[in-house]
Amino acid sequence: MSDVHGKGLSVVVPVKGRVPQLRRLLESLREAATACQEPVEVLVVDDSEPADAQAHRDNCAELRARYLRGPRHVGAKRNEGVRAAAHDLILFIDSDCLATPQLLQRHTKTLRDAGEGVGAVAGPTFVQGVQNAVFRVMARSKLLNSAFEWPAQASRVGWATTSNLAVRRDAFEAVGGFAPRPLTVVGGEDVDLGLRLTAAGHGIVCDADAVVVHDKSSIEHLGTVCRRLVTYGRSGQWLLDVHPHRGRPKLNRVSTLAATAVAGGVTAPVSGGAGLLLLPAVAAVLLAVDTKERLGDDAPTVRALAESVACAGLDWCFDLGEFIAAWQLGRPDRLFTGFGWTDDPAFVWDREPANRYGG
Repeated sequence: MSDVHGKGLSVVVPVKGRVPQLRRLLESLREAATACQEPVEVLVVDDSEPADAQAHRDNCAELRARYLRGPRHVGAKRNEGVRAAAHDLILFIDSDCLATPQLLQRHTKTLRDAGEGVGAVAGPTFVQGVQNAVFRVMARSKLLNSAFEWPAQASRVGWATTSNLAVRRDAFEAVGGFAPRPLTVVGGEDVDLGLRLTAAGHGIVCDADAVVVHDKSSIEHLGTVCRRLVTYGRSGQWLLDVHPHRGRPKLNRVSTLAATAVAGGVTAPVSGGAGLLLLPAVAAVLLAVDTKERLGDDAPTVRALAESVACAGLDWCFDLGEFIAAWQLGRPDRLFTGFGWTDDPAFVWDREPANRYGG
């Protein structure tokens, strides 16, 4: 295909399964395209099983999206979509999201109006407000969905989630696109891309009005939440491999409990078994400290305390992911090292977010 790409916006959507969710997204993108003053195309890159793949093909044909078969890793799917794209601006959005009516027009206008040194625009992603118990618990977390909302709280960021990120194609290609095979199938590739864009002088500005709505299914079940947090923790250790200068000392709760368990077992024979009490004692202290942090300024009602305790425990899944990946990558020296997610001047906050990684 030609190396010359026309003026317009190509929307790239990676997917596996999620047939109803993707159809809803395609419908929302079709509506948003009518408000955009530039040409728009939508590319779906899929590695679903045959039945779901056929459903995606049918929906793409009906809703005028291009269907592509792609690899397993999400970053590699997005790279495939960009290679096939016709336009000079690219919008990345996730298959379990919905575009708001002005999304495409906001991104194209903001990118066109941005000066030199801007390579991307990040918009906020707001999770649908289902008020079940899991939602209330995770609303207290600084790990699960906080990065989604940073573009509504900052004027510039050093990286942004690719649930809602528009990039100049030339900037994307200049830094080599997404890492095709990170440690996890999904997770961390968006952080890595943003950091490389920023380091290369292609800054990321924010447009608080370029809004995406995230499907509630990602936080409806505890099992889904735990898996996501473990994945995020594992991706943090991979990010330390590719951005080692961003390592920061961290009190990893799981590493602390593992070290305490070993120490308790070693001292138990000479302490008359008292060493075995170390683990529950340390766990209780850590849980109490984390619960207080998540309770914040709320009155300590039974429900607020229960939600804060549950949130603290669930957030330890992130630490579990870091713990697992440190061993998986052969880096036990990083059991007490975390990734510096936002502690650099590339993040310019209009208002300090309530929930910020590492904060």
